[in-house]
Amino acid sequence: MSTGEILGLVAGLFTTGSLIPQVIQVFKNKSAKDISLLFTVMFFVGGLLWLTYGILDELTPVIFWNSLALIFVVLLLIGKLKYGVAKNSK
Repeated sequence: MSTGEILGLVAGLFTTGSLIPQVIQVFKNKSAKDISLLFTVMFFVGGLLWLTYGILDELTPVIFWNSLALIFVVLLLIGKLKYGVAKNSK
């Protein structure tokens, strides 16, 4: 494994891993009102484009981490659609 691949794997760990606490918080608190829907959709599209790039150029770290990132972003999108509207207090 080349130095570039190792660097790509470590970078992916941090960038993709940064989504995990947010996904956990959304489902734990059952609230996503502070998550931007535009951000989530743009992140999904960007991840899909990165994944396509990785597949076309056969870049294992890009394929691996963007596949995982897309799973987390889909979960975040589900959380946003389910919990994104602030509940009115009575």
